[in-house]
Amino acid sequence: MKNENAKGLPAQAGTIHPLSLLAEEAYVVFAEMGFEIATGPELESEWYNFDVLNVPRDHPARDMQDTFIIKREKPARNASSIAIAGREKVLRTHTTAVIARAMEQAGKEGRLPAAFISVGKVFRNEATDFSHEMQFYQIDGGMVGENISLADLKGVLTHFYKKMLGDNVEVEFRPSFFPFTEPSIEVFAKFNGKWLEMMGAGMAHPNVLKNVGLDPKKYQCLLFGGGLDRIAMIKWGIPDVRLFYQGDLRLNQF
Repeated sequence: MKNENAKGLPAQAGTIHPLSLLAEEAYVVFAEMGFEIATGPELESEWYNFDVLNVPRDHPARDMQDTFIIKREKPARNASSIAIAGREKVLRTHTTAVIARAMEQAGKEGRLPAAFISVGKVFRNEATDFSHEMQFYQIDGGMVGENISLADLKGVLTHFYKKMLGDNVEVEFRPSFFPFTEPSIEVFAKFNGKWLEMMGAGMAHPNVLKNVGLDPKKYQCLLFGGGLDRIAMIKWGIPDVRLFYQGDLRLNQF
């Protein structure tokens, strides 16, 4: 028998997840500066995730990006050590591998100068807390051509953060070290009176350019990469990075 007093819950329209919303905003900003969108696999080869980026198997920088190794394929007889390493699959620790692939392809096709931007999920084997998660989204970019300099890098990133966080945000560049860039810098943004580390950046190391088939004496390349989640936390005051991955629809208020 039909209960005329019973009422169903009203249907609610879905909303865009904050990270998806922010990724679209970032793509628009970089597209206006002439960047192409690049995509790549989340299950990446050890070659593109580490070796291409001047991080060989015995380099201590790999400890900073401890990742999840899926399965090592059986090497062919008499295979070189590089070939064996290249067949090992890992969950990518950054989307810089996507930029490396894109630069390599652009060089083969003779499409230089070129600029690429990529946003995607990356993975790290680390303890989680309010500001760290074993999975997160990273925004990575690169610009390759002749006469590219740190001045171009500073201009691109300053414009990006002012677009994302407002014209009043202050951006500061501090010296650092990364094996795939030389010189290397860390990018900080001052938001609501506090300096926060946003991403790492620098000029591509000559070995990186060689590994993607480019002549480092002719071409220069700027590289940058950092967490998209952190930008979203600052922009909307989200207190815990783990909230992005818990499926709580109340987060989609933004």
